[in-house]
Amino acid sequence: MSNKELKKFLDDCVDKYNRPNFLETDPISVPHRFSKKQDIEISAFWTAMLAWGQRKTIINKANELFGLMDGAPHDFILNHQETDRKTFLSFVHRTFQATDTLYFLAFFQWFYQNNHSLEEAFLKKMGQGDADTSNGLAGFRELFFSLPDSPERTRKHIPSPLTKSTCKRLNMFLRWMVRSDDRGVDFGIWKNIKPSQLLVPLDVHVERYARRFGLLERPQTDWLAVLELTGRLREFDPEDPVKYDFALFGLGALSLN
Repeated sequence: MSNKELKKFLDDCVDKYNRPNFLETDPISVPHRFSKKQDIEISAFWTAMLAWGQRKTIINKANELFGLMDGAPHDFILNHQETDRKTFLSFVHRTFQATDTLYFLAFFQWFYQNNHSLEEAFLKKMGQGDADTSNGLAGFRELFFSLPDSPERTRKHIPSPLTKSTCKRLNMFLRWMVRSDDRGVDFGIWKNIKPSQLLVPLDVHVERYARRFGLLERPQTDWLAVLELTGRLREFDPEDPVKYDFALFGLGALSLN
């Protein structure tokens, strides 16, 4: 089909899948339990980092984790003592182990005792004039592991464009925080990163349909593939290219076709 026809088809798919009923079975349902900005940030980030495997399992594990924080992540992060971390030693999800959980707790406590919003962590190395969030992602990883004795094994959970990773989960998290529309799925609570700077979360569903539609030609599934696909989607909507994540993901994961 022509570019015009493809845009029309994808716009229709965005309309179909960017709806509140999308929340029911998606990990984004977890941060939607909260109303406080910092609770949303913490729960969204951690849920995104746990997003491997079946979505039902991801949601259950995230809810288990925030239950250990008494359903108030920000308050717990700020005020918990070292001894309070013992209850997290049994929390495991796939390759996410107790060592990783304890370091996440340590980083978040340090960060929120010195900053208001997690958005500030992504802005350390990123400017409003940047074409995309590449510098923000790389700077965030650098900051995240800046604490003394940060575990080497935990680094695999926070990727960076500098390692050619697709940074799928980080890009998904940023979509949740930055995009804003009248549908009520994405939160749009961060205002210093623009939707036009976002990059598509490249998972297997998105990749399959992107290649089917000729939107992605690079054979490797890496950071350059993310840039290529996002560039093509900007041709359809330069101000909000990542809205097409709903279309490509929905076609792959939610459609029966």
